Amino acid sequence: MSKELEPLSDPGLPEHIHRKADIDPIAAKRAEQQVAILFSLSALGTLLFIYSFFFVKEDVFIFLPVLGNTNAQQLGIGLGMAFGLFFIGIGAVHWAKTLMPDQEVIAQRHELKSEPEDRDALVKAAKEGAYAAGLGRRPLIKRSLIGAAALAGLPGVILLRDLGPLPGKDLEKTNWKAGTRLVTDPGDRPIKASDLEVGAVAQVLPELLPGQKRTLEDIGKDAVLLIRLRPAEFQLDAERLSWTHEGIIAFSKICSHMGCAVALYEQTTKHLLCPCHQSTFDVTRAAKVIFGPSARPLPQLAITLDSEGNLIAKQPFSEPVGPSFWERSS
Repeated sequence: MSKELEPLSDPGLPEHIHRKADIDPIAAKRAEQQVAILFSLSALGTLLFIYSFFFVKEDVFIFLPVLGNTNAQQLGIGLGMAFGLFFIGIGAVHWAKTLMPDQEVIAQRHELKSEPEDRDALVKAAKEGAYAAGLGRRPLIKRSLIGAAALAGLPGVILLRDLGPLPGKDLEKTNWKAGTRLVTDPGDRPIKASDLEVGAVAQVLPELLPGQKRTLEDIGKDAVLLIRLRPAEFQLDAERLSWTHEGIIAFSKICSHMGCAVALYEQTTKHLLCPCHQSTFDVTRAAKVIFGPSARPLPQLAITLDSEGNLIAKQPFSEPVGPSFWERSS
């Protein structure tokens, strides 16, 4: 037996198999209608997104099996965007597989630098390809594709609306005012100085006015931590000390670094810790930053008692709570 390797023969290309739409005008027309339907479904999905975004209220819920109560606006936005992108993609794939040219083409290798003749040939081939794709001969696909594609970009533009309007002074304001009663969270129960022992911590929020509803945005700015120390443990100036009451001091719970909830208190060291990025604040020194990336102490809320002995705010926060923002002056 010879050990010499024999070259493989050129296998060539298998015989081209024509698709049904290539030889049957009825099948081609049916495929064209299917593509147009898919593009139309894409357009309807985008319109569903737009309608849900602008006209469905945020507090409307509907019941769906398995999912339970579901926010109608979020459901419409999600399904609308998904259908808009899904059906335009499926339509393009179906168009390519059934109607666009599928002849095998052999491209000979050549130098990377193209000659002017080759460039002209490319332009000519592109024009011939566009003609072969049938855009000119299939107006139904052309119109439905233009409609779906024109609408497909709208969700991205509409979502830019959520970046505005500019907050103005809203980020500098909270619901704390002079005389606002501190209530427990959860429970909304007024809290007295005697409810806190030395070393105790409580989360509080401003008391709601009759008919007022508390929103997540309110909680994100209004949450306050009450901590009780022995008065002799404070290292505060006279003004800051006057903002406390019998060893009880109040700080914003919103971290001044990235807005996380400062929820960990070390009773032994008198330190507040943010669990997100480990910023550490010294309670005895007006929540001064002693470790971590935060650049500012936690804002302190001045507190006192009302005529019934309940803790109340003496005045609003003297500075904005939470992390830095562009319009912040401090």
